[in-house]
This record gives sequence, C-alpha cells and structure tokens, in this order.
Amino acid sequence: MKKSLVLAMAMALGVTASAYAANPFSDVPAGHWAYDSISKLAAAGIIEGYGDDTFRGDRLMTRYEMAQIVAKALAKGANVDKLAAEFADELDALGVRVAALEKKSDNVKITGQFRYNYESMKQNGVKDHKNNLRSRIWFTGTVNDNWNYVGMLENVQDLTDNDGNETTNFQRAYLEGRLGGLKTVAGRYNKTRLTMGDIYGTRMDGIDFTYGKKVKLNAYYGKPTNAQGFWKSTATNDYGKMNRVKPNKAWGINAAADLGKNVNLFAGYDEFQISKGDYAAGTSKGAAGVATEDGKDKIFDVGLKFKFAKEAFFQGTYLHAKLDDAVAGASKNGFVLEASYGGAKAAKPGSWGIGVKYYQTPAGGIVAAGWETSSALKGLYREGAKGWYATAKYTVAKNMIADVEYWDLKGREDKVKNKVLWSALYVSF
Repeated sequence: MKKSLVLAMAMALGVTASAYAANPFSDVPAGHWAYDSISKLAAAGIIEGYGDDTFRGDRLMTRYEMAQIVAKALAKGANVDKLAAEFADELDALGVRVAALEKKSDNVKITGQFRYNYESMKQNGVKDHKNNLRSRIWFTGTVNDNWNYVGMLENVQDLTDNDGNETTNFQRAYLEGRLGGLKTVAGRYNKTRLTMGDIYGTRMDGIDFTYGKKVKLNAYYGKPTNAQGFWKSTATNDYGKMNRVKPNKAWGINAAADLGKNVNLFAGYDEFQISKGDYAAGTSKGAAGVATEDGKDKIFDVGLKFKFAKEAFFQGTYLHAKLDDAVAGASKNGFVLEASYGGAKAAKPGSWGIGVKYYQTPAGGIVAAGWETSSALKGLYREGAKGWYATAKYTVAKNMIADVEYWDLKGREDKVKNKVLWSALYVSF
C-alpha cells in the first residue's frame, strides 16, 4: 500500500490539528499536491518520517504499519470506522499495545546509508587518489511532542592501500525541536545555511535557530569541528610546511525571502575566529613554537535564486570576505554562479539530475563546503579559487544513487591548479 493512498484516505477522515506546523519532510516540496495534508497529519502526530527528515511517499507500506496509523488516528478522535473494520485483525493483534508501541518500539527509529566512493585528484602537478567504504547508522528518538534526539554512528574503511585503516566514531549527537516559534538544533549537528551552501556545510558543535516560512531567519553560534582553516602557525609538519589550525568558534546570521513563486532572495554574514594561544592540529599545548596569530574570517554574501522551469534553477551569489592572513594582494570580492536541472530521487528509479557551478571566490570566501569539496579547495583558502564544477546523479535502482562530480579550480593569485574527479554509489535503507 503506497503512502499516497494513505494520504488520499486521510484527507477524507476529517483529521485536524490545533495549528499548522511547517512541513518537516525535505522530500515534499511546497508545491506538492499532498503538502497541506502531510503537514496537517504530521502536526497531529499521525504520520512520521525518517531520521533523515524524509517522508519517502513512494514507499510501500505493510498492513501492520497502516494499522498503526489508524490506531493513532483513533486516539486523536478521528472517524475511521471503515478503516478500523478493514484492519480489525491487525488492530486486535496490537490491542492495548498500540499506546505502548508508540511510546516504546516507535520511540526510536533507525535508518542508514552505505557509500562506496573513488576520488582521483591532481593538485599542483601531484597526482593522488582515495578509495573508501562508508557506513552510517542514524538513530532518532522521541523525547516528547516537541523534541527529538538524533545520533549518527559512522564507520569508514580506507581502501586506498592495503593497510586496512578503519575508523568508527559517533559523529552526530544533537537535539532538535521548537522553542516557541523557533526551530532549534543543539549539539553536534550538520550545519546548513539558508543562503549559499558553499561557505560552510559540515559539522558544527553549537546551537542553531530558524524562524519563519516565506521569510526565514537563521542564527547560529558554535565551534566548526570539521573545518580546517589555513591561519598561520609557527609550527611545521614533517614536510616543512606551515601547519593549519582550526577555528575555535563561529557565528552567523542569514535570511531568505520568497519574492513571488519563482524567485528567492538571500543574504548572510558569517564570522570564523581563531585567537592567539591556540595550537596547530596534531600538536599539544606546551610544545615549543606552536602559538598561532590572531585571525578572523568575516564573510558577507547576497544572492538570488531563480526557478525558470519545473525542475530548473539558476543561482547567483556575490561574496565579500575579509580574511586575516590572506595572501598579499588577494581579492576580497568574488562570486559563484550555479545552474541545475532535475534531481535523482532515491524512491524513483531512473530519475536524474545535473548541475554546474562557476567559482571566482575571494580569499577566505569558502571555509568548508563539505566533504566533497575538501580536496578540490585544498590550498586555495588564503587566496581564493577560480574555476568550475559539474555533477551528474542517477537513481540506478530504488534507494541506490550513482554520483559523479568534477572540479577544475586554480588559485586566483598563484594559479596553482586543483582537479578532482569524485564518483560514488549511495545505498539508503
């Protein structure tokens, strides 16, 4: 039984919620025919999504899962006599355990993702490659009607050589919910921005607030745990190169507003800071010659996103960055242009998407866009990057997506070239 059928029936049930909440599912766009019904049913606590904030509306449901939805609707006082009769056996089997199931068995949901990837790169004339397997298990636990706890366990097996290197860590741990009208995230979470995602889009230890729907405001404060900046350190590594140091705190505000149906305006300000007395990555306090200089990276961005066809988008972003310790003469201004079409949907085999970007970023304009750009932008932080990027994704089977991405970037000052070819297969469950 498809979830779309469940929603069609649910709209006839007369289920009501005390207030309409923002749709919590990332794969149900505002223009979807079932958007209002899904938001209403989610607010009423009758339907729930998965730990990755998706609804997966094309997924087939079992009769037992449908019986749970009917039981929740009954608990809310909905008139579902016909459905109750249809699923009488399953409801009878549940009996008084329905309430207990909601509080115990359904209290923690487990989802996961497996990824194989191969990465080939050529940086400043030196060739290299990476090859690994990554497994992630997500745990989402209900705290109360307003709050969830989310944790993520990650295992990475390095297949680049025969050493058998492997790491396992508890990579995410955060609370998400609402404080009044504020959508709130607190803990170690993956930072997302309302504005340009390239500036920062990876792990953050901190707190994050978002408010609004057509006009959204976001503010955050924390420690960017997965961003390795390029501020000076007097310590050197085994190759005699200057060690990098990590920013010890960051904060930012950004906003986005819908200007009609097909245009979105956004702007933001982010500040990353490292202060004197911090130490280079991989060294210990008290070691000689590892104190760093004071440093800040202040980034302002503003841009527009246009939807010019059903699944076609264009986005232009202006960037202004003031980076302490930037390369002499490096530009403080830059931009990123992006165009995309379609999208590979995990639940829809044969779906696909393509995209292209052109970068001309200022020094300090991109701190850590995410894991996929870490190699491409290596060494270009202090001078800015210039070049292009392309991606293509295709759903080869249900919940299996193939991904190919390519970067061709060079430094805006020393013209050092960085080329990276990324390929991966994602399997979600």
